[in-house]
Amino acid sequence: MTRMVVFDMAGTTVDEDNVVYKTLRKTINAAGFDFTLEQVLALGAGKEKLMAVKDILASAGVIDESTSKAVHAHFTKELEIAYDSFELKPQPGTEDVFSALKKRGILVVLNTGYNRATAVSILQKLNWLVGEQVDVLVTASDVVQNRPHPDMIFHAMKQFSIDDAAGVVKVGDSIIDIEEGKNAGCGLSIGITTGAHTQDQLASAQPDYILHNLAALLPLI
Repeated sequence: MTRMVVFDMAGTTVDEDNVVYKTLRKTINAAGFDFTLEQVLALGAGKEKLMAVKDILASAGVIDESTSKAVHAHFTKELEIAYDSFELKPQPGTEDVFSALKKRGILVVLNTGYNRATAVSILQKLNWLVGEQVDVLVTASDVVQNRPHPDMIFHAMKQFSIDDAAGVVKVGDSIIDIEEGKNAGCGLSIGITTGAHTQDQLASAQPDYILHNLAALLPLI
């Protein structure tokens, strides 16, 4: 029996046209690199954002902590500017899916590689409230270990005294989302093609299902 669905934010429930990774590419390349958007998505999608910077730079042989932190600080400022001017909207059908799940008594959780300040600002732009559209928001800054570690999922489960992850479904648009769900022992770990990674990329993580829209989730649970 499904008790909780944990959704990723950007690309899964939030349509932001990859502005996060376009901004990440811009700020990394401003530091003297030449990454493509496809490389940034492949290496950074779904991760806590400092870790994403580190992994992208490491692929170019750069492992200097100070460089990564400087790029991340620049990225955080640039993302705030980008979000101020970008019209965020829910992915098609998202709010209907949230409503349908809540009517079934299934908890709706958002988790994200963003820090809490960024995630909260996104919810405000969408007019989503914790306690109404969603039951809980868990961010990268709320836990010690981030994806692919299962800490964010366990953090959400703990808040509702859920001991068995078999009753939890994880849905996300990146390989690392699927790995997170598997590492938590979720009953279903599901990829969706509306965001960062392609169907073939998602398939490499061996999800239980790959969806092309969120409405297709409901018959599965």
